[in-house]
Amino acid sequence: MHRSDSPHPDSPPCASRREALRLCGGALAGLASGLCTPAFANDDPAGARPQAGDRLVLADGEGQRAPLRLADIEAGAKPLMALPLDAASGTVRDGSRLNKLLLLRLDPASLEPSAARNAADGVVAFSAVCTHQGCNITEFSTEKGLLLCFCHFSQFRPAAGGERVAGPAPRRLPMLPLKLEGDVLVVADGFTSRPGATL
Repeated sequence: MHRSDSPHPDSPPCASRREALRLCGGALAGLASGLCTPAFANDDPAGARPQAGDRLVLADGEGQRAPLRLADIEAGAKPLMALPLDAASGTVRDGSRLNKLLLLRLDPASLEPSAARNAADGVVAFSAVCTHQGCNITEFSTEKGLLLCFCHFSQFRPAAGGERVAGPAPRRLPMLPLKLEGDVLVVADGFTSRPGATL
């Protein structure tokens, strides 16, 4: 008696369970190690992380955005939200919220070595995404010298390279090293650690 759920005699043999598990395990290992990335991350400059040579532009700007200069970052002011700009293509790297940056201008004499080596004349750049659960960080307490996440009240010290000083965040904010070319702020290297929430 012919069963309707039997494989057709001309159909190719199914992969064995062991082979299927091997393929799935390899794919998961590749994803975990970062070897398997979405095509847009490799092909689209808007989705790529900040890279050395990128300029910085205001995150809420529209149209043609001018690269930020040292004078645009006021000492002691509220952090500016910025995004990297691919200098080669002119593309703003806004394809991922993990590229959002906080820019602050601090007294260079107040910076600890972990921050000073990545600052440009007192201007520091950090990921704007909290390392706890990924909320946006937007506030700076000038009195305490701390960046604040209002979702769960984590606090970070920018003068100490984004060190976590309070709250549930398990690690410091990733810093983005900067340098100056003339008076233009330029990315000197990639993030000091992986941006985003801790999984």
